[in-house]
Amino acid sequence: MKLHTTLAALFIMATMSAAPASADDKKIGFVYVGPAADYGYNTSMDLGRQYLEKNMKGIDTSTFENIPESAEVEQVMERLIQSGHGIIFATSYGYLDYAISLGKKYPDVKFLHAGGLKTSDNVGTYWADSDDGMYLAGVVAGSKSESGKLGFIGAFQIPQLFRSINAFTLGAQSVNPDATVTVVWTGGWWEPQKEAEATNAFADEGIDVIAEQVDSPITIAQTAEKRGVYIIGKDVNVMDRAPEAWLTGVSWNWGPMMENMVKEIHTGTWTPSHVRSDLAGGAAVLDPFGKSVSEETKAKVLALKDKIVSGEMEIWTGPIIAQDGTEIVGSGNALDMEKIESMDFLVKGVIGSTN
Repeated sequence: MKLHTTLAALFIMATMSAAPASADDKKIGFVYVGPAADYGYNTSMDLGRQYLEKNMKGIDTSTFENIPESAEVEQVMERLIQSGHGIIFATSYGYLDYAISLGKKYPDVKFLHAGGLKTSDNVGTYWADSDDGMYLAGVVAGSKSESGKLGFIGAFQIPQLFRSINAFTLGAQSVNPDATVTVVWTGGWWEPQKEAEATNAFADEGIDVIAEQVDSPITIAQTAEKRGVYIIGKDVNVMDRAPEAWLTGVSWNWGPMMENMVKEIHTGTWTPSHVRSDLAGGAAVLDPFGKSVSEETKAKVLALKDKIVSGEMEIWTGPIIAQDGTEIVGSGNALDMEKIESMDFLVKGVIGSTN
């Protein structure tokens, strides 16, 4: 059931009046905000779906692609429910309220939403924190940059993006306290033209390392390669697409987390909660280093990674200072999960707006 938006709408219109089938938790639906073949965020989620199919016998998965974060996603999820899907993975940030609304209408269906801080009787969230990996990538970027001027191309001004930008900046500043990160917002998860324009503008400004968090990293990676600047990847390893520009990246490994939640639903032990994993748990992965990264930098980053994984180091420990000089958290204290996941500030050294 790999349907694009227009085709999905036709199916929805044809079936909205039908009585829903009984919820079958062996039928699992996935809803993506972009194409599963974007070789970025949606690809990472679809790799999780493929992991389920490979490792769990007797399940049947279906996908809807290119579904916007609007009322349309509610209609798409209802279509899945009417065809008997008992588990729905709502994989994009803006789907949560729609999942909770539908959950009230269909209490026998389980909704698993990517991120967010809301749950209900049959809606839980899951997420892989990539902040630690972005901090380490920032160390690589700060070590490699000759100008001390870094760039970041982001889709939307939401907590998950602020976290990545801030972690990346703090990592860079740990090796170069004067490093700055200039942020450009594209206003969309997949905007290849804007992404290329931003990459070229950064190169023109003397920015020599670019990080990103959009749904597909390929445009940025290949444009950076042409311009002779370096990149930090996100979501999926695209080292082979831009081998000269590549420094490192942070990928996601959703499969084991998805499998655990589905198994809990099947055994009746699942309860709605905020399921989280990270670099230590294996759901976030530090990608291989590019050929231009020095052995000294590699050793430094891997030593820091060991400290993070062991719990010896916490990247969100103060002092953390916002753009305007406000102290967000003092020395020796750390941000808790709720403050991290509702992050609405950018740290000192970031050039860009939060709204």
